[in-house]
Amino acid sequence: MSPKLRAVAVGGSIAGALDILFAISFAAYGGRTPAWLLQTVATGLLGEDAYAGGWAAAALGLAGHFAMSFGWAALFVFAASRMPRLIEKPLMYGFLFGAIVFVTMRLVILPLSAFPYPVSFTSLGAGLDLVSHLFFFGLPIALAAAKNLRRVSA
Repeated sequence: MSPKLRAVAVGGSIAGALDILFAISFAAYGGRTPAWLLQTVATGLLGEDAYAGGWAAAALGLAGHFAMSFGWAALFVFAASRMPRLIEKPLMYGFLFGAIVFVTMRLVILPLSAFPYPVSFTSLGAGLDLVSHLFFFGLPIALAAAKNLRRVSA
């Protein structure tokens, strides 16, 4: 496996797993099941019908979440392969990337999808989502890119 593909696979897997586990934990704290949370992710494709889709919709939500994780990781690796400073300071650029993903998801991706809820930046959930994207999403992707792409340049 090439270092770039490994960076995408490792970064996308770790970021996707940490982010979805954080979201499931937050949902459980509010009395919601993991299936409900994954169905909520699937509403981006299915709208409110996802909640009637059972485990199939939950599986679709999980698959969609990881597809987006790998897509975001590929974007970071692509950028880092052209701008080496991104892997020279992975902590700083990982946090910045996590913030960019958070804002892009809320201002572009969710409004263009079938997601049935209004998107805001004001709730506790939004604040925790930002923290998740900084620490559990952007940072693992940047660290995986730094580890694997430094091997290429060494």
